[in-house]
Amino acid sequence: MFFVVKQVDFNGICRVLNHRDWVGKIAWHLCQTPFVMGNETNQKLKGYLLGAIAAATYGMNPLFAKPLYENGLSMDTVLFYRYVMAVPVIALMIKLRGRSFKLQRKAVFPLIVMGVLLSISSLTLFYSYTYMDAGLASTLLFIYPVLVAVIMAVVFKEKISRQTVICIIMALAGIVLLSRGSDGKGLNPIGVAIVMVSSVTYAIYLVAVNQWKVLKEMPTVQLTFYALLFSTVILFGKTGFGMHLQPITQWYEWLLLLCLAILPTVVSFLATTQAIHYIGPTPTAILGSLEPLTAVVFGVLVFHEAFTSRLVLGMLLIITAVTIIVSKGNFATYLLRFRKLFPKLKKK
Repeated sequence: MFFVVKQVDFNGICRVLNHRDWVGKIAWHLCQTPFVMGNETNQKLKGYLLGAIAAATYGMNPLFAKPLYENGLSMDTVLFYRYVMAVPVIALMIKLRGRSFKLQRKAVFPLIVMGVLLSISSLTLFYSYTYMDAGLASTLLFIYPVLVAVIMAVVFKEKISRQTVICIIMALAGIVLLSRGSDGKGLNPIGVAIVMVSSVTYAIYLVAVNQWKVLKEMPTVQLTFYALLFSTVILFGKTGFGMHLQPITQWYEWLLLLCLAILPTVVSFLATTQAIHYIGPTPTAILGSLEPLTAVVFGVLVFHEAFTSRLVLGMLLIITAVTIIVSKGNFATYLLRFRKLFPKLKKK
């Protein structure tokens, strides 16, 4: 829950304190920081927080999927179980919130399109792994913030600021530095084309959620439920309507699939959709650059992968880009105010 903080008379407090005193200086500089948070600012704060949560949870994919693949489960099996287990979780959320499952007739087609886009994006990304290194393929996927910005500028005439362009470049540079080839595969033209399909379809999904009027007016949980439901139907058909599904025999495989369904799927998709409604598709897409950063952190901590200076530089670029886009150009001002909280003490 977020609280709306109204204007507080910090000036009166500051006058009580001795301005020459170190504590007084801290209080005085706090007075210079705006504490007014109206509804619009509050919604943007929610949007940026949800965007970061969506990216962080989606970055947990390797944490749960990698052990399943190492156990011999196929891509189709993992994707199907991931979605089919996520659908009842969201259905329960709808029921507990007292929401209706009833759809307007005009919403059926857009939701089917959303399901198709999600399934194509997931399938093509995983298929690209057969043509190139998984890390390289995942890096190429994150061209989607650029595609979102281009779609919004060309189709919907959204003005893209110089700051946004710089942030996109910084985030992409950071993602490239985070990518690591594990098997020495190079850039395969077919693999690149398949990843581009995944990136384009995901970019269209992000834009459509915000621009398709019937989807924009739909409750987030309902939209996510039906998008995942239609995706599950498509993935079920991809498995030969269950004929090619592999059995899940170990209890820990069910646990990994449940975690995969809840965190990188339910939480991430719900947070992404809500973030798009609050701050728009372009900032949400840029915040998505936190996804590979999260994957790298888990790779180092859980799978004991090497932590190199290149990874450090990549993480710094991504964090800086996201910080700038969130602060909306006031980054330098906030840094200055933070520094002034700790003024130098005069030598006696």
